[in-house]
Amino acid sequence: MEEKPFEELPPIRPGERVLRRRREPRRRLRLAPNAPMLLRVLRDIVTRTPFIPMLSIVVALWLLFSTGFYFAEHGAIGSGINHYSEALWWGVVAMTTMGTAPMPVSGAGQIVGAIWAILGCIIFYGAIIASVTAYFLLPRRRPTRLIISTVQYNLERLEDLSLEELETLKDVTDGLIDAQIGRTKREPSAG
Repeated sequence: MEEKPFEELPPIRPGERVLRRRREPRRRLRLAPNAPMLLRVLRDIVTRTPFIPMLSIVVALWLLFSTGFYFAEHGAIGSGINHYSEALWWGVVAMTTMGTAPMPVSGAGQIVGAIWAILGCIIFYGAIIASVTAYFLLPRRRPTRLIISTVQYNLERLEDLSLEELETLKDVTDGLIDAQIGRTKREPSAG
């Protein structure tokens, strides 16, 4: 039995009919994370976005610049870098613009630090932005729906084309579709 969207209330005056919209029960706030969904999102991020390649580039450059900074600053008078671990910490702080890194005192340390502060910030935040953008903009499961909707959207603007342009478009489209049908028929079925 189908539930009606309105429920009848007792009338205030005789002969009246009072209806109230049924409210859906409120959903309870989930205190524990939905583990399968979280794993699915993480899998999508790893497999469908540039996160892993970008992360590997960030890590490689971080190690490279931290090493360069360590050799430039180690032993310099007034330097706060005495161990390689401090140079690694400096690399993270400079990349994330946290602002608590030791200041370079040598000329080479200042050059390495300036380059890494700019490059690291661009790559670090660029990796995050690229991954989030790719995650939300890449087609999920059916890329054919995206292709079809894009074609339909563009075909709605056919009135702006001349007769010659329409004929060229028809010939090219027919040729592409016929070629794809021919390729599909020649391929052995994977089923």
